[in-house]
This record gives sequence, structure tokens and C-alpha cells, in this order.
Amino acid sequence: MSLMSSLSRATLGGVGRALVPLALGVALVASTAWAQNATVRVRGTIERVEDGVYIVKSRDGAELKLKLAAGGGVVAVVPAKLADIKQGKYIGVTGMPMADGSQKAIGIHIFLDAQRGLAEGHQPWDREPNSTMTNANVEATVASAQGQVLTLKYKDGEKKIVVPDGTPIVAYAPGDASDMKPGAKIFVGGAKKLPDGTLETGRVAVSKGAAPPM
Repeated sequence: MSLMSSLSRATLGGVGRALVPLALGVALVASTAWAQNATVRVRGTIERVEDGVYIVKSRDGAELKLKLAAGGGVVAVVPAKLADIKQGKYIGVTGMPMADGSQKAIGIHIFLDAQRGLAEGHQPWDREPNSTMTNANVEATVASAQGQVLTLKYKDGEKKIVVPDGTPIVAYAPGDASDMKPGAKIFVGGAKKLPDGTLETGRVAVSKGAAPPM
């Protein structure tokens, strides 16, 4: 799972497909800078929209108010499969540590090419107790009795990832505010709490056929 990592609504609405990867790269750099001061992760479901503010029920049942920062945007989460994870892909793996030092995947997201290098590395994560997030390049993929085994390489090292059958696998795709509708599941890697309690973020990942597994 990672980070955290904005799609410009204006860019996605008015620029041709050929410019989308460039726009994503620029927006995501801005999103990363924003996340440096962020304090809250959000996992939940949009209940309703009130005057541009999204009312979200978090996974613990709390009702949160969320809005996009100026220049912020939306990335869609779409279904993917194990066969889409090939050597050279940049992916994020939400995992659980195993006794031999490898990680068991509990969720995988495939980044867009424009997101390559975003939040690269291996770090603690908060989806489950003791969970981790590894954002890295796929160096190799081989079959084993436990499931597919991925070798992920990042700037400071590498991790072996075991992918059991049934592991949720998704990919990022360009999205926009029209995807932010009641019933959609969202993930926010970093949001700032405003004085009135509203959470403000530079980027939201929203379900579009698949729930964010990170």
C-alpha cells in the first residue's frame, strides 16, 4: 500500500489522452509535497456530498467531512489481475511480515507509469496491525507452492512478496470528481485537519469497479 500518493481535474477534463501521463506526473509531485504536512489517512465510503464537501463513513463507523484542496484531484481504482504484474512494473504491496523475512500480500495496486518512484521503499503501514507497504519495481515473478512470488527492488533494498490466491489486485487509472459519488469507496493517503474538523487532501483514490485495498 502506497502513498500515497494528484490528478488535475482541469487537465483531465480539457487535455487529450496524450498529455494525461505528463499531467499525472506533475500533479503527483504536488500531491507528495502536500502529503509531507498531512496527518490523517482515510479509508471509507462516501455517504453524500454537501456543498462540495464529501461526507464519508470511515471503516470504524465515524462520519468524516472531506474536501479536495485547491488543485487537488482524483485517481480511479480499477480491477486488475495477477497477469498484469510483469517485470518492470511499479507497484505497491500492502503486506504482512512472514517468519522468513518475506511479505504475504493482502492487497496490491499497480501504479500508472507517471507515478513511478512515488513513495518508493518499504515502511510500516496501518491497514492492519503489523502491516507494511512496499512501493517498488517488479524485478522478477515466479510460481511457488505458496502462490506467485514477486521480487521487488527499491532504492534501499528488496523484498520477496508471496501473493496467495484471491489477493485483491487493482490498478490506478485517470479519474475525476464525477467518480466521487455516494457509495464509492475511497482511500486518502494523507489529509490535513482544518480548524473546523474538515479533512482537506490533495488526492483521493476512489473505487471504479474495485475497492482500494491499501
